[in-house]
Amino acid sequence: MSDELIITNLQFENIRNLIYEIRGQKVMIDKDLADMYEVEVSQLKRQVRRNIDRFPKDFMFELTPEEVSSLRCQNGTLKTGRGQHSKYAPFAFTEEGVAMLSGLLHSKVAIQVNINIMRAFVAVRQAVAALHTTDLRYEQVLHKVDQLHAYVEKLLHDQNDINEQQEQTNVEIAVQIEAINNALDQLRETKNEPRKRIGFKQQGDKKQK
Repeated sequence: MSDELIITNLQFENIRNLIYEIRGQKVMIDKDLADMYEVEVSQLKRQVRRNIDRFPKDFMFELTPEEVSSLRCQNGTLKTGRGQHSKYAPFAFTEEGVAMLSGLLHSKVAIQVNINIMRAFVAVRQAVAALHTTDLRYEQVLHKVDQLHAYVEKLLHDQNDINEQQEQTNVEIAVQIEAINNALDQLRETKNEPRKRIGFKQQGDKKQK
């Protein structure tokens, strides 16, 4: 299989899925790197040990048994295939450590693989940064909601006070309206009474007994 075809088949998302967070750092495991570089894990580790001075702890570190067990439970890494029963602890490489590997494994495949891996690390960092930004916006929205809730509560409280005052005012208005209605009723009664004639009464006006 040609180098070009091998590189083409390295899916970007697959590489991203092989980046784990261990000890607060984004890392890749030696077995996954060996698979992509198409070398044996033992060969990769041998090269690293021969150049151990190039791999400080922030570039590469060995996993503890607990970390290996946790990694297996999470995604099955090291569960089957090469390295399952290795007596040596797996190596975890940070982004800087992976970049250093390209100088040890002299092949076009290793160089191209490292380029893809570097891009994947960058994508992961950007995704994490975007997530933090989203969390910040979420907190800002929650704060705005809390402010709005407090404002509405104040409006309701003020409205209750207004309602109490308005209720008293309504009583007073009702009393005044009742007084006006009574006065109007009296005026109507007065208007409906027969008006007395002014002047002399004729004889025919008297009722005959």
